Amino acid sequence: MKLMTCPINGPRAISEFAYGGELREMPNPATASDEAWADYVFNRSGVAGVKKEWWCHTPSGVWFIAERDTATDAILRTSLYRSGAVLRRERAA
Repeated sequence: MKLMTCPINGPRAISEFAYGGELREMPNPATASDEAWADYVFNRSGVAGVKKEWWCHTPSGVWFIAERDTATDAILRTSLYRSGAVLRRERAA
């Protein structure tokens, strides 16, 4: 059975979690151009590698960040989201 570690509840079966999407820097909606906003909403990098993603432990409702290697599906670490943390911008290869 595959396990993921919830930062609050500890190791749990992967079936207890829901994927929430890649953690990405959101442009300011008030100042972003239509092109920048459309890029944020519709475009994702499909390059395999380590990604920071939103995940939810559904029984407790805890949302957190997981670093996962999408090439191997290995979960490298999990942590609670820290407001104001600097996000690394991903570049297309």
